Amino acid sequence: MNDTIGALGLALGSAFTAGINLYATIAALGLAAQAGAIQLPPDLQVLAHPAVIAIALVLYVVEFFADKTPYVDSAWDAVHTFIRVPAGAILAARASDR
Repeated sequence: MNDTIGALGLALGSAFTAGINLYATIAALGLAAQAGAIQLPPDLQVLAHPAVIAIALVLYVVEFFADKTPYVDSAWDAVHTFIRVPAGAILAARASDR
C-alpha cells in the first residue's frame, strides 16, 4: 500500500509541477535522485542522468530570463502551453509504474 501511495504522490506531484515549470520539475527530480533523496521508478530513471539534469537546468535558466522579456515571455508561454501538458501526463504515466 505504501508503494501505491508513493507512486500516486510522485505521479500527481510531478504532473502538477510540470504544468507550472517543466524544466525545474525535471531538474529537481533528477537532482533528488542523484542525491539519493528519492527512488525514481524504473521508467523515470533517465531523469537522474547528468546530461538530462544539465539540459533541464540550462532550459530553466533560459525560461527564467525569457520570463523577464515582455514579448519573448508571451511567445515562450504560447509554445510551452502545448509542451507542459503532455510532458506532465508522460511524467505521471511513467511514475505510476503501470
